[in-house]
Amino acid sequence: MDDILRALGHLPLGSRLKRLGEQLQADTQYLLDELDPLLLSGQHPFLLALDRLGPLTVGDLAQALGVSQPGVTRTVARLVERGLVETGPGPDDQRQKIVALSAAGRELVEVAKAELWPRIDAAVAELCAGLDGPLLAQLTAIEDRLVAEPLHLRARRQESAR
Repeated sequence: MDDILRALGHLPLGSRLKRLGEQLQADTQYLLDELDPLLLSGQHPFLLALDRLGPLTVGDLAQALGVSQPGVTRTVARLVERGLVETGPGPDDQRQKIVALSAAGRELVEVAKAELWPRIDAAVAELCAGLDGPLLAQLTAIEDRLVAEPLHLRARRQESAR
């Protein structure tokens, strides 16, 4: 069947980017399941941001990730339930909520930084290597490459080649 989004050129660019992002997250989830199958790929950027930037308010975390504050609030609540982050009142304003990695969250991030995130980064770098030309042609190339070999299989191949 023809890919209608490809056929419509620039018009559905946002839909194509969203579809590609969802596919990359789904493929990445296979690898992340090795670390913690209950932790979703979309939650890892929150842990990464807190690791890099330290404790943040919900608003600052939303700004750092470029996502909505309600989305951050929901994800933080899930991460608190899992024991990976802790929240507390702000030092100057009790209405602010400060989010920080818990000890379990720091431990998980250290393992992810050492074992998983570099593998994912290398697989995405390989996926995007040599892309050139107009944006739509590059998107098509990435989509075709993912059909030929999904991201998680690229990462596993690279790992076994070492």
